[in-house]
Amino acid sequence: MINISNNSTEGRINPDKLRSFKAIPPARSNVTLKRWLFSISAIVIALLFLPWTQNIRSRGELTALDPSKRPQTIHSVIAGRIEKWYVNEGDFVEAGDTVMFISEIKDDYFDPNLLANTESQIQAKESSVLSYMEKVRALDMQIDAMISTQRLKIQQGRNKVRQTELKVQSDSMDFVAARNNLVVAEEQLKRFEELFRQDLVSRTEMEGRKVVLQNAQAKAVEAENKVYIAKNEYIIARTELNTIEAEFRDKVAKAESEKFASLSSMYDAEAQVSKLQNQYANYDRRSGFYYITAPQSGFITQAITTGVGETIKEGTAIISIMPADYKLAVQMYVEPMNLPLLQKGQRVRFIFDGWPAFIFSGWPGASFGTFGGKVFAIDNFISPNGKYRVLVTPDPGEEIWPDALRVGGGADGIALLNDVPIWYELWRQFNGFPPDFYKGGLPEKTGKEDKK
Repeated sequence: MINISNNSTEGRINPDKLRSFKAIPPARSNVTLKRWLFSISAIVIALLFLPWTQNIRSRGELTALDPSKRPQTIHSVIAGRIEKWYVNEGDFVEAGDTVMFISEIKDDYFDPNLLANTESQIQAKESSVLSYMEKVRALDMQIDAMISTQRLKIQQGRNKVRQTELKVQSDSMDFVAARNNLVVAEEQLKRFEELFRQDLVSRTEMEGRKVVLQNAQAKAVEAENKVYIAKNEYIIARTELNTIEAEFRDKVAKAESEKFASLSSMYDAEAQVSKLQNQYANYDRRSGFYYITAPQSGFITQAITTGVGETIKEGTAIISIMPADYKLAVQMYVEPMNLPLLQKGQRVRFIFDGWPAFIFSGWPGASFGTFGGKVFAIDNFISPNGKYRVLVTPDPGEEIWPDALRVGGGADGIALLNDVPIWYELWRQFNGFPPDFYKGGLPEKTGKEDKK
């Protein structure tokens, strides 16, 4: 009953005698509501003090830990024409198995006897090198013989010079003796003429002395003539000696010139041999590229270049292969502001695509269907998407990752950070603060900073 009048009904009406008051029970909702509100508040307050694991969530994908075990494409090293396929998509191949055979399309390599012809050219050039070597050896022997002959000829010429020099001395001595005899004959003739004027000697003796003087004069002239002849022979011998030295010097120089020319031709032939050998090795190696083989064991996933008779260029991707033996890892990308919160060895929980999971982000222990991992590597440079790449490997202390996972599958990563109360986490979220980063206290201030 609503009291809208100033007249009070209290004490005038007995509620037990009225049916309407008996039909309406007394109101007790205020007490129950207070109890519910108190209980809920107590539970909420208690929940606020429960531990909460701070975390960073990021989307990632499965990959192989070893770069050589990640999906790759097989390329053609040379240009060619597809002739035959040896595999189908989905086949498993071992390392070295033939995937495709291609034929040559460049006219420089059309000759079917290319290797044999190149080898014949190499042998011909090697024979040319041997011929030049023999010629150089023969010229060396010829030069040695010339030098030996030169020594003998020079010694012979020197002996002849010495011989003519001694002959000049001998003839000079004879000339001096003849001149002395001439002087004696002249003196004797003068004395005989004096004696003849005094009639002490006969005319016959006088004439005999004149004959002796004439003979002495003749011998003196003859001796002088021999001296000049000997000197002339000496000059001729010296000239012949110089001629011998010059002649053999020219012969040796000419032979050495031929030798060096032969050496130059030999070196040129050796260079051509090396070039042909290199060319032969290139031809031989190129012939091995006609058969394209698998670089490692794995599964053929997709044929990028198809058909038979199509031409391909150098470096063209032909087929993609997924290595069989690999270790899984997850590469996920984090925001630059969250990068300082991560470090190597930090724990991460994953939810893999296609794998049922029920998670509580703040209570990893109560989650179901998640798998553990540890941070293996963190990139030092930013990726093109504006985030940093983090590589996470399986945690050996956690449950093994499912065998059904494959490279390229998606994964949601939850990087676990510090444990804090729920109220602290709510306060941080409301204020937009980052998760806890500093592990110790604030750095101590120096004395200079205290003074400031």
